[in-house]
Amino acid sequence: MTIAVGDTLPTLTIKTNGAKGPEDLNTGDFFKGRKVVLFAVPGAFTPGCSNTHMPGFVINADAILEKADAIACMAVNDAFVMDAWQKDQNAEHITMLADGNAEFAKALGLELDATGGGMGIRSKRFALIANDGVVEYLGVDEKGVEKSSAETVLGEL
Repeated sequence: MTIAVGDTLPTLTIKTNGAKGPEDLNTGDFFKGRKVVLFAVPGAFTPGCSNTHMPGFVINADAILEKADAIACMAVNDAFVMDAWQKDQNAEHITMLADGNAEFAKALGLELDATGGGMGIRSKRFALIANDGVVEYLGVDEKGVEKSSAETVLGEL
């Protein structure tokens, strides 16, 4: 079942890129007590994600952070890849969430079966706004980057 507006985000442990390598991140703790914009991409370094989706959040980071406490980007990649992509995209204001086993994507009901293209299980392209872990906005894109763009999210804040 897909998460919906009004639902509380699931709590589980995924990874983030720390100063000394991958670190555990408890999603319940990460979202607790603050407003967080989370956007997810099918894969770091993929064309649409690198050329369209992430750049919008990098360009609009200051405006988003005037209305939210944090911006996070999730992908079904490992923390090393997410760290390299963060540096490649100049996305230092964005917390990178490495959902390497697609556990968080599955818990949200937003996993994408990309096995036909040799990419395994990924996350759908989406963005959400969570306030104290409760979803206030959810935009899922089947094609393109309209519902999950930085500009759309900024308009929803």
